[in-house]
Amino acid sequence: MVDRLNFSEFLFCINTKPLRVLDVSIQNLKYIKLDLSESNKELQAVDVSSSSKLEIFITNHIKKNDGIVAFGGYNETRTIYKRSNHFNLPSANERNIHIGMDLWCDANSPVFVPLDAIVHSFKNNANFGDYGPTIILKHEIETVEFYTLYGHLSLKSIEHLQVGQVFKQGDQLATLGDATINGDYPPHLHFQIIKDIEYYNGDYPGVCSKTDLNFYLKNCPDPNLLLKLEL
Repeated sequence: MVDRLNFSEFLFCINTKPLRVLDVSIQNLKYIKLDLSESNKELQAVDVSSSSKLEIFITNHIKKNDGIVAFGGYNETRTIYKRSNHFNLPSANERNIHIGMDLWCDANSPVFVPLDAIVHSFKNNANFGDYGPTIILKHEIETVEFYTLYGHLSLKSIEHLQVGQVFKQGDQLATLGDATINGDYPPHLHFQIIKDIEYYNGDYPGVCSKTDLNFYLKNCPDPNLLLKLEL
């Protein structure tokens, strides 16, 4: 069995070519790196509590770099979560470190399955600042079980879904939602790998505190191990 220390290497070796959760026709060079960290001075001039203003910033960044999709965010400390009590409950450690990858593109963009899978669970996580409609898939490769999470989807993505439903690599899984349903964010996919799903159903933390970071970095390795957007 692959343990957590070797899990990242296992993921990287699953496929020599990039796997895709968005349209396969989008070339790597059209994926533009985006920094939404608290250290980005350019972002400090943007009201990130406003989904519309943040969307303008992201859209302009993509256009300026002649891209189609903006991506990034793994192990990134962000200020955007300060607006939501979902991440900052009284007397709790602040959750502000993002542990998935965000892929920013148009609402209603199709989302595809990167590897053969079955549906583990799904739910509309409707808290302000949360995932909105979310799907978790279970994968088994060479007896190794792991999970992938897809957040900020459209409501129709989960309307007729069933636990245990089978998807093959390349099948369309969902479409992206807009700010009215996705937790009040510009349209994007939160894609996350999870080794041990624990007791969660239709949800799993995508943002953690500094106190818990070591655990989550081991349990949720960098999604770029599969997507290979930076080769």
